[in-house]
Amino acid sequence: MTGADTLGGAVPLARGQGVALWRQIVGALETQIGAGSLPPGARLPTEAELTARFAVNRHTVRRAMEELQSRGLVRIEQGRGSFVAEDVLDYPLGPRTRFSETIRRQNREPQGRILRLEEIDADGPVAEALKLRRNRPVVVAERLGLVDGRPVVLGAHYFSVARFPGIARLLAEDSSITHALAVLGVADYRRLSTRITARMPTAEEATLLEQARTRPVLVTEAINVDNAGEPIELSIACYAAGRMQILVES
Repeated sequence: MTGADTLGGAVPLARGQGVALWRQIVGALETQIGAGSLPPGARLPTEAELTARFAVNRHTVRRAMEELQSRGLVRIEQGRGSFVAEDVLDYPLGPRTRFSETIRRQNREPQGRILRLEEIDADGPVAEALKLRRNRPVVVAERLGLVDGRPVVLGAHYFSVARFPGIARLLAEDSSITHALAVLGVADYRRLSTRITARMPTAEEATLLEQARTRPVLVTEAINVDNAGEPIELSIACYAAGRMQILVES
């Protein structure tokens, strides 16, 4: 449901009573956000629609939206519109990081969706991370992670075909990487290293993460190893920074 659906018809404001009109608009929208009738991520009506609903000029609406944005209740994306701000999840990165476990600990519902499974030749960086000779076959699994139905992370995961034959089939049946590795003999693993950077998303990343191309993504490049210290996975993931913040744990 959009904000336009929720607001309904014209909303009368108290005029001449000493309370600025833009403050009254802030109060009306803040009440709806707090009550949940404008849920996180909902698109708000356009500036023209709000102008008509509250019977004010555009400057008054803009002042109200600027205030809501400054309070962290609304995010304004150039060319896309205004949205109710989502809750930002903490995503701890430690020696043992598991997406589903981390999300469930915050009483949220995780979901994983495999977008692509392909066997390719390892290029230099992938081969080095997995301690393989260059051009050895690896499986790349592109996976979209969601929380409560909203996409938050897009990852590319690389595995040696020689060490994990059949991993593509397992991931096609069940998107859980932890489950697939357990079936193939790796009951536990830990994170050896993580590099964190930030950049603007590609058009495809922005579409899959349902965000504007003008909003940055956080990128992690991580190597996971088994209990003997041998690399088992290279993952390169980009996170929707507006919905997820990375917490580095010692």
